[in-house]
Amino acid sequence: MGFPIDVSRYQPLKLDPTQEHLTEAQKQRWLSNVQLLRDTIVFYTAIAGIKGLAGHTGGAFNIVPELLLADGFMRGSGSVYPVLFDEAGHRVAIQYAMAAFNGEMPFEKLLHYREYDSGLYGHPELDPHLGVRFSSGRLGHLWPFVNGVARAHPDQAVVIFGSDGSQQEGNDAEAARFAVARGLNIKVLVDDNDVTIAGHPSQYLSGFDLEKTLGGHGLRTDVGDGEDLDSLYTRVQRALAVNGPVALINKRKMAPGVPVIEGSPKGHDVISADAAIQYLEQRNQPDAVTYLKSVTKPKVSISLVGSSKEVSRNRDEFGKIICGLLDKMSPEERRQKVVVIDSDLEGSCGLHHIRKQFPEVYIPSGVMERGNFSAAAGFGFEKGRQGIFATFSAFLEMVVSEITMARLNKSNVLAHFSHAGVDGIADNTCHYGINIFFAGNGLASGDNTRLYFPADGHQFKAAIETVFNHPGLRFVFSTRSEVPYILKEDDTPFFDSKNGYQFVPGKDDIIREGTAGYVVSFGEMLSRCLDTVDRMRADGMDVGLVNKATLNVVDEATLAQVGGTPFVLVVETQNFNTGLGCRYGTWLLERGFAPRFAHMGTARAGNGGLHEHIGYQHLGPEHIKDKIQSLMEREVSMA
Repeated sequence: MGFPIDVSRYQPLKLDPTQEHLTEAQKQRWLSNVQLLRDTIVFYTAIAGIKGLAGHTGGAFNIVPELLLADGFMRGSGSVYPVLFDEAGHRVAIQYAMAAFNGEMPFEKLLHYREYDSGLYGHPELDPHLGVRFSSGRLGHLWPFVNGVARAHPDQAVVIFGSDGSQQEGNDAEAARFAVARGLNIKVLVDDNDVTIAGHPSQYLSGFDLEKTLGGHGLRTDVGDGEDLDSLYTRVQRALAVNGPVALINKRKMAPGVPVIEGSPKGHDVISADAAIQYLEQRNQPDAVTYLKSVTKPKVSISLVGSSKEVSRNRDEFGKIICGLLDKMSPEERRQKVVVIDSDLEGSCGLHHIRKQFPEVYIPSGVMERGNFSAAAGFGFEKGRQGIFATFSAFLEMVVSEITMARLNKSNVLAHFSHAGVDGIADNTCHYGINIFFAGNGLASGDNTRLYFPADGHQFKAAIETVFNHPGLRFVFSTRSEVPYILKEDDTPFFDSKNGYQFVPGKDDIIREGTAGYVVSFGEMLSRCLDTVDRMRADGMDVGLVNKATLNVVDEATLAQVGGTPFVLVVETQNFNTGLGCRYGTWLLERGFAPRFAHMGTARAGNGGLHEHIGYQHLGPEHIKDKIQSLMEREVSMA
């Protein structure tokens, strides 16, 4: 069916930045457009939610009024740079909606938001063919970039849409100072809705005030009600009429007027189907309601030989495992020895379990990865104390300098980085956790930094319990996706402590012995490699498999065993240019081993979807088999 909302009523505005008041006709057109765009955003993001793709409804819904004004000023005058920059990348739904209303993509394409091969990713990625005119990165990354755009175009005002979450990032503070010092004609329109993923900034960051913060950097500030549309026009027009940096702080609830999610952290992510249907029924959009009721979540069944049907969600298990360890301490001992610092991702990294059970050690600290990691390291500055930190693996790149400082201070930090690799990353390329080896950036002599990427839930638990009290920096990685349990050849769990398994840091696990050659892998790729290896072994090819859960330590005995066979293949979802594969080949050569060698890793920008990322990166079991066979054929041809 076609797009089930009547979008023909949309009539774009053309506004003159010198016009101090809207005519009544302009105002009514603007109000109509605001409601139509908001209805569209609720509708099509809800589709993605039903399909299990998430979608981030509330932020995009919120900024519709001011974004449409900015669009009108861009259309009506060459004095405003014609790109709707947004530093809160998760609000991408409004970018795609505007591209459709501007005729740059068909509305029917919105029905496939965040799907594989649709081009409509969870954060904007530059694609002029679809009307996407910038890449935002993650959160709070774009303002410094837009400063450069403003410097390149001094004859135009440059508009960027901000958020109270983005403004918590330190790079926004640097960008504000730069804009003021250089007198850039940049206008930051901040949606101050007092909601982020894990709660309300007014509660977990007492003292954080956007007007005082931005004003303290030297910006002209203007605070007002974002839903008072009469005053909103005046404030936006006045900001554009002033030369130099201006911050418009638009206060409003999250998703105003939307049932269930209004004013709630639930509005940060995608609206539920029931809430969207209730909203659209109130808005008299029966065709959209009918469409939503027809949408179902696709059934995806991935069965791998050598692994269980049961799965673990390691990123959530992290918090439960830590709670088990904290439970063995007295309340006073916990307060003295442990601090847990969250960066607004508690539910995604498992820290919410700690908050609920042991609030005395838990600190909710907002979108401030650099400062939060360093605070955890400072707590762990003394022997016997542990700082615990967690965030997404993609954000590890943001704390590399802080990691170095923690190492120089010999701090004790247990850091959980979830969403490693690419599996299940609907937010796409900017959220790929493919540079986790950046954490191991210390000098070799005496460095006790350890990078651990367990293969399944059993090994994850064993690893954390083993290294919890170890000194130094310990990084434990997990995936967004669930992972199955690795099985022995007799179908019993390989890493189950009840069967005698013990995690030994630095020791590799021989999952399958082999004489024809070895595949070396870790994390979410181990089960896929095991599927390939077991199928090839069933066909008479004696291929072995090694699990390298400690990524940055050489297990000399296992390396010698692997290096003495005809071929070695390293398989990972880490960056092909910087991952384990680059290191493993060097380790072999340094020790005089020269098997035929190859490695597979992430090498392509994402293409949307969830489980599809693995196949798109050519890392599925069939691709692994092809690579093994090519290595074995090289042996035959050389013979």
